[in-house]
Amino acid sequence: MKNNCLNCESELVEVMSWREFFYREPQFLCDECNQQLEKIEGKRCLGCSRSLDDLATRLIKDDVCLDCHRWDVDPEWKGILHQNFSLYHYNDSLKEYLAKYKYRGDYVLAKVFSHPIKTYLTKVEYDLIIPIPLSNERLYERGFNQSTALLEEAEVRPSNILTRSHSEKQSKKTRSERLRQEQVFQLVESDLSGKTILLFDDIYTTGTTLRQVAKLLKEAGAEEVSSLTLARG
Repeated sequence: MKNNCLNCESELVEVMSWREFFYREPQFLCDECNQQLEKIEGKRCLGCSRSLDDLATRLIKDDVCLDCHRWDVDPEWKGILHQNFSLYHYNDSLKEYLAKYKYRGDYVLAKVFSHPIKTYLTKVEYDLIIPIPLSNERLYERGFNQSTALLEEAEVRPSNILTRSHSEKQSKKTRSERLRQEQVFQLVESDLSGKTILLFDDIYTTGTTLRQVAKLLKEAGAEEVSSLTLARG
């Protein structure tokens, strides 16, 4: 049975090495498509995972980017989100790939990221992993929650203890507008005393959504809230 690349549908040609014989990572993309996904490597911001290698030194302060520094000096948000870790750069190829996945309903595309997600999760400790929820209206439009689906494909059981009120898409708002908006998330479970929580979302952009959720969780007693995102925008 022939296997095809989930992105371009070309036939996958497997070249088996001795290492792959004993440790075989599932192959869902052809070499060309796989190379277009850029893993974040080298020095990264300790707050948001932004690559610091190509960032001007004036935009870096104490091993964090200026965006994270702004969060840290704001008394309302300081320490709310312990850290975000992103796996990939949000380049044009990944943007197009996620558009197919999220907006055109190609659910099977989640398979590409199952192994990287599982690999990262073996390295961290957490009590609960919570996907960022969609509003009922947005869920109806898409047919599935992209973050929940990514975790389930990685054989991770998420804790769906959050709901979300419907609002305008975050991508259409400025940073200041996002900060001024009312809390759109609600907790189904209210006692999280002493819990270490890992949030999961597809893309980190400004970090506002993750921090709004983290603030809600810490108010419910969570000891520490961090996040894992597929890409750093």
